[in-house]
Amino acid sequence: MNQLLITNARLVNEGEICDADVLIRGDRIQKVDSGIDAADNVEVLDAEGKMLLPGMIDDQVHFREPGLTHKGDLATESAAAVAGGITSFMDMPNVNPQTTTRDALADKYRIAEGRCHANYGFHFGATNRNIEEIKALQVGEAAGIKAFMGASTGDMLVDDPEALDLLFQHAPLIILTHCEHSPTIWDNEAKAKAEFGEDVPMKEHPNIRSANACLLSSSQAVDLARRHDALLHVLHLTTAIEMGLFSKGHRSEKRITAEVCVHHLWFDESRYRELGTKIKCNPAIKGANDKSALIKAVNENRIDVIATDHAPHTIAEKGETYFKAPAGMPIVQHVMLCLFDMADDGLFGYERIVDKTAHAPADIFGVVDRGYVREGYFADLVLMDPHKPTNVQSADLFAKCQWSPFEGHTFRSSVDTTIVNGNIAYQGGQLVSEISGVRLECSRAR
Repeated sequence: MNQLLITNARLVNEGEICDADVLIRGDRIQKVDSGIDAADNVEVLDAEGKMLLPGMIDDQVHFREPGLTHKGDLATESAAAVAGGITSFMDMPNVNPQTTTRDALADKYRIAEGRCHANYGFHFGATNRNIEEIKALQVGEAAGIKAFMGASTGDMLVDDPEALDLLFQHAPLIILTHCEHSPTIWDNEAKAKAEFGEDVPMKEHPNIRSANACLLSSSQAVDLARRHDALLHVLHLTTAIEMGLFSKGHRSEKRITAEVCVHHLWFDESRYRELGTKIKCNPAIKGANDKSALIKAVNENRIDVIATDHAPHTIAEKGETYFKAPAGMPIVQHVMLCLFDMADDGLFGYERIVDKTAHAPADIFGVVDRGYVREGYFADLVLMDPHKPTNVQSADLFAKCQWSPFEGHTFRSSVDTTIVNGNIAYQGGQLVSEISGVRLECSRAR
């Protein structure tokens, strides 16, 4: 059985920063202590000057497989994930075919087996008509149930009041919601088209996907969850006005939790002029005051999770005009670099970053034996070098789309090594060939 000893690390874990060694045996952490002696046949990784964290668990990605693999696939996007310090991900159901039946869910797990560099879990998709499939879901079969309460295509827009009521009443797992009020968006789109025609300037995106559209939908989701005592996790919040919907405090005391995505903490609407459709996403990146409110909410524990909503498109698709250019961007490879720069700027402590990217998603989804650096837990770890800058160049990108909104930017830190199930998956800018990801076990029930 392979053994790896990480020495001289600055460990960030469970609200503390301390010097520690970590001994890994097989796929598990055997010992966490200081001054662990290296026995024979133990590989030693000297982490002096680096910070050791539990690997990020990204609860919201779009890796595009099956059916949309010209944009990305489970292999390429999970490679980008481990290069970014992500050791586990949860993929969304808006693929082709959509993951809205238990058969489609099982097929997706079969497709993933043996192909993912990081551990994987899949969310099940709600529609206006699949309540019986939802009722039949078993704990562990999916990570959660995703409801697009606005801003979706095909039959994944859940806008029927009776269907929503049944979903919140009967969902056996946690419900995840994309909250934007479609009628408000459609009205704003019509106004923008009347003023600008088809080539609407990107600066109008946060006006079209407005704060009010977000609030109307997120308020509805919170009301439904309270009425039916359902577990609810509201995804990618973007506005100051929505923060009043969520309580401060530890996630263990909540049945309604909240998520923010790193690009909504990093960018604001002033960047549309420079980056245009490259930062077009739904919900929209909004104003500087909204960004500040989101950062404050993370520090107040109103927001429980930081994720990516990684959603790649080809650069040709992104080159279209406003209404044709799809929403979403590749983010996973640079999420921890963004957060470490924000910590360096005094916006977050490293302990909070670890709590929001690893501990909280593990707790909220009941991810078994992951998300913490604990003896007996799976060895999913990332070594960050806070002293080695990373300049983002297209040649260094692992995502299939081969572009990034961060190209040309220099982050102040780097991802040195990512370990998945005890195996080094990424190190020194290179992937390790072994595929280490396995299916996540998510145990949280309603």
